[in-house]
Amino acid sequence: MEEVNLQFFNGKSVAIDGFNTLYQFLATIRGPDGRPLMDSRGRVTSHLSGLFFRTINLLEENVRVVYVFDGQPPELKKETIRKRVEAKKVAAEKYEQAIKAGDLEAARKYASQTATLEEYMLQSAKELLEAMGVPYVMAPSEGEAQAAYMAMKGYVWASASQDYDSILFGSPRLVRNLSVVGRRKLPGRKEYVEVSPELLRADKLFSSLNLTREQLIDVAILIGTDYFEGVKGVGPKRALQLIREFGSAEKVLRALNVEPKVDIEEVRKLFLSPEVTDDFRLEWRPVDPERVKRVLCDEHDFSEERVEKAMRELLERQRKTAGETRLDQWF
Repeated sequence: MEEVNLQFFNGKSVAIDGFNTLYQFLATIRGPDGRPLMDSRGRVTSHLSGLFFRTINLLEENVRVVYVFDGQPPELKKETIRKRVEAKKVAAEKYEQAIKAGDLEAARKYASQTATLEEYMLQSAKELLEAMGVPYVMAPSEGEAQAAYMAMKGYVWASASQDYDSILFGSPRLVRNLSVVGRRKLPGRKEYVEVSPELLRADKLFSSLNLTREQLIDVAILIGTDYFEGVKGVGPKRALQLIREFGSAEKVLRALNVEPKVDIEEVRKLFLSPEVTDDFRLEWRPVDPERVKRVLCDEHDFSEERVEKAMRELLERQRKTAGETRLDQWF
């Protein structure tokens, strides 16, 4: 990983895994008792708060962001989705118990594990992005795969996600922490750390590990992915050693006498040939302040003063940047 700062991405276009990012906001932007931000009609707005202020921050640094949202999940992911739903139910029960016990720290921890992205939340996020002049793409299937494809084909400079699957999907560059830059509390601890963006270049990764992308996919299969639970007791180091020794995930599974419940070749194909599309248009437009205020302030009760201040600072920064660019061209 290469630690960089936001200024590094000045003028660069980055495709952000939209669902991954919205879930981060839904999990972390909460009150002391773990409840998410809501408007007067009881609709969750944590995702809008995170999306607006984080995107403003990126636009101020002249990062050309595009958000990519999930479509229909692959059939092989259904078991993972089912387990996640069950885990959220358990977390919700523990949250209620913590609230009754007056343990706000535990309540906040369990509440963050119950984050759910509903259709109305996605719709409001898209409305906000349109008002801000920021493009978004609806993927036919996995948003992360679509973002990786856009980077691989040169539509954007890099893809951004907290997950490393982007490299397996073929992204030449993966940016992590782009939506969580700043001071962050460590989970379960009363400590804070400064989080900076990280850049992972696929070519350097493959050369340093002396692996191909296909072999790294097989390493991931042994550890566990969204499409196959992996082999119990096999972590990254052992998986790497086994692939180097046997050459493929199938050969490793046979050597370990493990009978997979899914077709490993189908799992591999989901990474090598995911369902993606070229049917999109990337167009960055100026922010529409009045439209943004209608979405955030009129519809969802955001502070007009805070929203106006953020947009004013963005516009002033953009005017200054444009002036500096023209001066550079003149010289």
